[in-house]
Amino acid sequence: MRRGHPFEGVIGDTWDSRADAWEEVARSDAFVRLRDVLMEVAAATADDTVLDLGSGTGLLTLAAARKACRVIALDASAEMLARTARNVRAEGMDDVELIHGDMRRIPLPDESVDLVVSSYAFHHLGDDGKELAAAEALRVLRPGGRLVVVDMMFQLSLRGRDRRIVASKVGALLRRGPAGVWRLGKNAVRIARRRWEQPASIEWWAEMLERRGFASVDVRALEQEAGLAVGTKPAVIRH
Repeated sequence: MRRGHPFEGVIGDTWDSRADAWEEVARSDAFVRLRDVLMEVAAATADDTVLDLGSGTGLLTLAAARKACRVIALDASAEMLARTARNVRAEGMDDVELIHGDMRRIPLPDESVDLVVSSYAFHHLGDDGKELAAAEALRVLRPGGRLVVVDMMFQLSLRGRDRRIVASKVGALLRRGPAGVWRLGKNAVRIARRRWEQPASIEWWAEMLERRGFASVDVRALEQEAGLAVGTKPAVIRH
């Protein structure tokens, strides 16, 4: 297992301090279910090289390493990668490479991987950042390779699904009492200052992947606020 050098311009310090909390979240039943859905759709094989974008503490990396011949975990947080390294060692795996880098500027050659996966990383980027990361995924994929993403896919809008998701989140916080009310107020301030997570809608994802040149695009809702986005790199890129 080789660890890559820090990638210039990466900002991962805020996530370094959240590694413990994120590892606990990644073990939750909901995230394990989403992982299983993603891996079933991704259908990694023993011949595949898999790239995990925003790999966190290794939720997808470990699952992919049980199926693929090689897995590359890329994350902006050095501490998250350290946790992944520990988890990989605990599993006795030796086919995982760790890269400290930015998913908007993937430090890999063109057409060097068969499958790109990502779980709950894209919503930390603005729309332009999501497009850059998708474009980079297309670049590093071999023809016929696929991008499979599970992420928050909703917007603060009056659409039915969006309303239900927001109402569910607000209700869950209010049921926590004063602490939940404080958290709700804090989130409202973050939204007003545009410092909240930046999820995009299912419709936006479908349009973006097609615009970026992916074929066979399939975007669908999953449980709660999650969605699944799939796109294939065509044999001939459209210009």
